[in-house]
Amino acid sequence: MNDILIYFFIAIGLSMDAFSLALAYGTTKITSIKKILLSLTVGIFHFFMPQLGAFLGTKLLLNYIAKANYLVGIIFLILAIEMFLSRKEEKTGTITNMLSIIIFAFTVSIDSFSVGIALSLTTKKIIEPCLIFAIISGIFTLLGVILGNKIAEKFENKAEYIGIIILFLLGIKYLIF
Repeated sequence: MNDILIYFFIAIGLSMDAFSLALAYGTTKITSIKKILLSLTVGIFHFFMPQLGAFLGTKLLLNYIAKANYLVGIIFLILAIEMFLSRKEEKTGTITNMLSIIIFAFTVSIDSFSVGIALSLTTKKIIEPCLIFAIISGIFTLLGVILGNKIAEKFENKAEYIGIIILFLLGIKYLIF
């Protein structure tokens, strides 16, 4: 029971990026189907990325994870710039197709890869924490896009700027820390 509680809190930590980015995307007009598909895809990535991390082990952590954080930071900054440049266009959201959903899910799931490496050092039972990560991250993603949508309804044009700022700050966070 104690391990499940620990996994739950790790899952909340892992889900914060997904929530923040989903909040930013929720400020644009995303259909209900895309909200659900996005949440499910993020959950799936949060299930498999820790397993991949556990499988590949600590060698990759020492050589490549820091570089992956830079890549995520650059992706977030590019997304913020793209949202800023296209803010006047009528659109149904920057999540327009399955590829953009997969890129979203991948970028918010990279940190769970390194958690998988750490988990492989402490336990052989990796499926249970991965299930918890998947469920919590899927829920947080859905809550993020719904809340972002509510903010957009209330604050109209200003909400998209909030989304842009969130993406920009996440990008800076990954580049600096």
